[in-house]
Amino acid sequence: MNNDLLNGFKPHPEEIELHYKQQGIWDNQPIWELIARNAQDLPDRCAVRDLSHQLTYAELLKEADLIAAGLLAKGFNTGERVVFQWSNQVSFATTLLGIFRAGLVPVMSLPAHRQNEICHFAQLSGASVYITSGVEGDASRLSMIKQIAEQAKTLRGIYSADDMDPFDPLPKGEDDFTPPSTDPDAPALFLVSGGTTGLPKLIPRSHNDYRYNIACAASACELQSNEAYLAVLPAAHNFPLGCPGILGTLAMGGQVVFTRDASPDQCFELIERFGVTATALVPALAQVWTAATAWEAMDLSSLHLLQVGGSKLAKSDAQAVMAAFPDALQQVFGMAEGLVCYTHLGDTDETIVTTQGRPMSPLDELRVVDDFGQDVVAGQEGELLTRGPYTLRGYYRAEIHNRRAFTPDGFYRSGDRVRIQPDGNIVVTGRIKDVVNRGGETFACDEIEEHLLAHPNILQAAVLPMPDTALGERVGAAIVCNGKVPTLQTLRSFLIERGLATFKLPEHLHVRSSLPMTPVGKIDKKKILEIEGESRTNIAY
Repeated sequence: MNNDLLNGFKPHPEEIELHYKQQGIWDNQPIWELIARNAQDLPDRCAVRDLSHQLTYAELLKEADLIAAGLLAKGFNTGERVVFQWSNQVSFATTLLGIFRAGLVPVMSLPAHRQNEICHFAQLSGASVYITSGVEGDASRLSMIKQIAEQAKTLRGIYSADDMDPFDPLPKGEDDFTPPSTDPDAPALFLVSGGTTGLPKLIPRSHNDYRYNIACAASACELQSNEAYLAVLPAAHNFPLGCPGILGTLAMGGQVVFTRDASPDQCFELIERFGVTATALVPALAQVWTAATAWEAMDLSSLHLLQVGGSKLAKSDAQAVMAAFPDALQQVFGMAEGLVCYTHLGDTDETIVTTQGRPMSPLDELRVVDDFGQDVVAGQEGELLTRGPYTLRGYYRAEIHNRRAFTPDGFYRSGDRVRIQPDGNIVVTGRIKDVVNRGGETFACDEIEEHLLAHPNILQAAVLPMPDTALGERVGAAIVCNGKVPTLQTLRSFLIERGLATFKLPEHLHVRSSLPMTPVGKIDKKKILEIEGESRTNIAY
């Protein structure tokens, strides 16, 4: 074990860990064992497929072990971190499983992340390796990787799946491979936070807590061994990865169908062709799919679980989804930091369309507090605080931020405003943190503001969420300029050059002579949103 891995990792208190193990909640096994056991029990069953590839469980494990052996042969050691950026395809599963089997720890970055985020992840985690498959049609990818190679000083290896890249291909070793021993209490992977302040934080998930997460999710969704799960959302997200998602499906012995095209044309064809039984969408995609059922003639009758989460699903949209996909809708409210809530397929229609479900584990602890941190009266609205056996006790190497994000007794401050009904179901009513939730991608406003203020002609900047019927929210920017005012397009180009992820780029621009201030001297974003009739520039998507 690379002891540096534990530097900056905050585990659960020892007495609580011991209790979880004595109760059998944590089973002291590595994540990869969930899949490896099926390679023995179900070797010839299809495990993963996309439009050009498919692998049985035995083939999946064999391919993963070649990758694991290759990484270890390159001199990387158990516990070293890997920034893993891969698109939705069969090789996502083989590469991730290979990283796990080698005892390395993946940082689950998204295809949309650029050098700004990738370098941050590498520096913060101390990553030794960057492994990437790229995104089809991304002309700037090669330039991005070269910048990462120059800026990320901890990296000793960069491996690419693209044969045209001037980087080494993913190394592969010998067939005969035995995985090294793994500490089940240590981080198994790092999920990426939505970014509530500044750049995204790293969320350490141990083998024990994430296995429990997967098991609870599979149980709450009544997942069966014959499931066919369609991975539509970026696979590195917690939602499609382990809630129950890809890992839950493979743990049950089902098959995962990967797609990089989320359109109903493509996905409906896959549902019919492979008998897809379950998938997960964000509300914006659910709206598009629902509308498409009016003219698409594909047979979607196999689909019995349609999860919708990432941001709140409006009641009218939920009703439309239920009508288009009868008896399939499941609302999901959760966070990569831990807590996940589900409505259940046996719930009343009213519960499914008006709530975001209830916690998936009986050991999840919830508090709802007011602005002073005091518990509110049952049923009243307040900020949700949570802790439990699969909720982190601290972001990785973020001691200062952790003092604000956690209570002294270990409750995580979610930043979500909720009320809890007498039956235990949660209704999300809003958000406390200064973030934008664009189609399920949540990120901090102040990160984008910092980049905007780097523009030579911008004196003040405020980034704020703009309501949008399709995506929930889009990115708005209000600026005060000195000199030539940039257009929205030139501003977006400026931010792309600075390495900002494309989903964080402003889509509405408000140019003002001054920005309203609060009595304590902060920019009053609520006041900006209230101002109507001002001139603004929009960009169509």
